[in-house]
Amino acid sequence: MNVRCGITSASDLCEYTVEEVARIVRVAARLAAGRRGKLCSVDKANVLETSRLWRDTTNRVMADEFPAIELETLLVDAAAMHLLSRPADFDVIVTENMFGDILTDEASMLAGSLGMLPSASLGDSRVGLYEPIHGSAPDIAGKNIANPCATIASAAMLLRHSFGLEDEAGAMEAAIAAAIAAGARTADIASKGESYISTSEMTSEIISRLS
Repeated sequence: MNVRCGITSASDLCEYTVEEVARIVRVAARLAAGRRGKLCSVDKANVLETSRLWRDTTNRVMADEFPAIELETLLVDAAAMHLLSRPADFDVIVTENMFGDILTDEASMLAGSLGMLPSASLGDSRVGLYEPIHGSAPDIAGKNIANPCATIASAAMLLRHSFGLEDEAGAMEAAIAAAIAAGARTADIASKGESYISTSEMTSEIISRLS
């Protein structure tokens, strides 16, 4: 057993500015406008000063700049519960970094695995960083057992958000859905006793369904 000694106290400083919050809220609102017109803002405004800044800024930006978007505001603990109890009610969720990191991992279980969810780190330009939410997964590198769906879906997000290729992005996402609907499974999403295939085989199944 490893025990770290000598540390008797610790602290972390979380700082946000109005400009930072407003920037990401605008990104989320524009995404919501192109989808179902619904945005959920998640904070902890009953406890944290940063969250009170987050809520005040979000409410102002949405009222002034995006009045047509339906805004729901939830405390993070309630959001964690409702994400599992009524997932279909959510579309775009905007929140700060730590809450987002926790909620995205929770949400991956709705899809069955971390290997199913893509992600994008976006700024004000069309440039972004696209990757599965699990990152590079070095512990299984080279074993041909990783689920490629999130990586392929991340490439679809790149086509949509950085290159404006909506049809091509939709085709990739439809191919993933079609492969899964046909019964293709990697080990992480296979039910107990269900047969599964390798990374390369799953990729081939998806590619074969691209139109």
